[in-house]
Amino acid sequence: MQEIKNNEEFYYPSESVIKQAHIKDWNELSEKANDNYEEFWGDIANELDWFKSWDKVIDDSEKPFYKWFTGAKTNIVYNCIDRHLSDNRKNKLAYIWEGENGEFQSLSYFALYRETNKFANVLKSMGVSKGDRVTIYMGRIPEIVISMLACARIGAIHSVVYGGFSVEALHERLEDSQSKVLIVADGAYQRGKIVPLKEIADEALQRAATVEHVLVVRRTGQDINMEFGRDMWYHELMNMPFAKNKCDAEEMDAEDPLFMLYTSGTTGKPKAILHTHGGYMVGTYATLKYVFDINDSDRYWCAADPGWITGHSYIVYGPLLNGATSFMYEGAPNFPYPNRWWQMIEKYGISILYTAPTAIRGLMRFGDAWPGRHDLSSLRLLGSVGEPINPEAWKWYHKVIGSEKCPIMDTWWQTETGMFMITPMPCVPLKPGSGTRPFPGIQMDILDEEGKPVKDNEEGYLVIKTPWPAMIRTIYKDPDKYVEQYWSKYPDVYLTGDSARRDKDGYYWIIGRVDDVIKVSGYRLGTAEIESALVSHRDVAEAAAIGLPHEVKGNAIYTYVILRSGVNGSKELADELVKHIAHEVGPIAKPERIEFVDSLPKTRSGKIMRRVLKAKALGLDPGNLSTLED
Repeated sequence: MQEIKNNEEFYYPSESVIKQAHIKDWNELSEKANDNYEEFWGDIANELDWFKSWDKVIDDSEKPFYKWFTGAKTNIVYNCIDRHLSDNRKNKLAYIWEGENGEFQSLSYFALYRETNKFANVLKSMGVSKGDRVTIYMGRIPEIVISMLACARIGAIHSVVYGGFSVEALHERLEDSQSKVLIVADGAYQRGKIVPLKEIADEALQRAATVEHVLVVRRTGQDINMEFGRDMWYHELMNMPFAKNKCDAEEMDAEDPLFMLYTSGTTGKPKAILHTHGGYMVGTYATLKYVFDINDSDRYWCAADPGWITGHSYIVYGPLLNGATSFMYEGAPNFPYPNRWWQMIEKYGISILYTAPTAIRGLMRFGDAWPGRHDLSSLRLLGSVGEPINPEAWKWYHKVIGSEKCPIMDTWWQTETGMFMITPMPCVPLKPGSGTRPFPGIQMDILDEEGKPVKDNEEGYLVIKTPWPAMIRTIYKDPDKYVEQYWSKYPDVYLTGDSARRDKDGYYWIIGRVDDVIKVSGYRLGTAEIESALVSHRDVAEAAAIGLPHEVKGNAIYTYVILRSGVNGSKELADELVKHIAHEVGPIAKPERIEFVDSLPKTRSGKIMRRVLKAKALGLDPGNLSTLED
């Protein structure tokens, strides 16, 4: 029900939504959680299985290196699969998958258990053991989930690289993680074309000294290079005698690493965020259960990619921990026609759709007729992730896709947080464009430069004041950077890197990044990463990248390039540089525009003043230029 109060729109949940919800009174739960958040998280953790219980829920003796459920032993995969086999979920579908070319596959919880065990034994036969790093590079296919689970089952640390990244991005992540094994698909389907993943991997592997084995999943079937002694087919290994159906889950300490996931920062080199078995498990289990109100009859679809944190937390671990049935789709939202998503929602009876504002805006451009051709009545909840959703897109999503009956769970969180941090629940009144309030047990604030809370509706730095179970534990191999980046601006307070405001009702509104990170279609790309790729071209002397507003992507990349002496700018060179960036970083990093310039605005210390470039591009006042060198 829509209501306008003091010129603000509120959308209230129906009685039937509240009746079905796990949590019927958000305020009551929040008060309980905030009164004693250790007890709150301990009670949730008790809903999961532990080989040995914890001595303490939280250990803050070495903060900001917080530890959760210290002394406890568990394995997240045991909780994702094994514990469901003894109840009536053994033959329940864990995943329904559709390929872009129309192929179909389903996996029950028992089938997922069998395939995970078999591949875990394959990895063991390659010498992979607890603590080893394994890199995974493929599209949205069931084998990516099986690979992640198999790694975690034996205590190996998985590092998933998004299948849209290219040579240099893959090479950097292989090199930094020192992975022994790379699991790669021969290719991936995207808009009817084949992305040559194995070919990209072969080029990256020429510079990755630590990789001993490459396991190749056959997906697209084109001819590929298979290096003798190094490259082996996944399907052949899964039929070997050592690929047995039984592989006991390794007993892991709650604080043992589960996975590392690279995220773009303000320096050229991506940083690896480290998450652990115990706390991450509790955080993703609780947030998905309460926010999306997961129950046994749901068919849940998170339309993200497993190569990003959204896929890790809410395609793989969160849904499996809750015993949910997930839908997974390989390809593009509008291929071959703009009704592809709506067709699949109708076909499979999807009840929950969780996607990014970019996808919503992109599909909205095709009008109401395409979704109007399909019966979307199975939907009961919608979700948004990756960036703030503009009210116009929120209302279209609510009206056209949700038939004005589906509450929208607009979630704010990060790779570093591992789980939802600001989010409604189905029982919470909604304001289009606001993520509402922090999840129960999470205390957040908005501070000014001096660390004082700002007034209502004033912009400031978004911070987290209390630790949470799924929090980043460190940056892999760089604990000093972890402290410097997240904990140094304000004492004992986590700096998110986002700016935000809070209204008089306590609802949070995310504004955007305050550092040199551009969010394109919900994906984080560091300006330094793009600039480094440009400068690696033989004709480029210096470069700067900025993000400018884009009606579909949220932000688009604009770049400024200084060429080497004697080289002249041209459309042909600009096109070549765009291709170069796509090759080095990935197609997602392609700039909308490359402008050739003679100089860049810099401070006296040599730092590029990107705000000046941004203001110039938008025709705005560049503000204080007192620190400008020239």
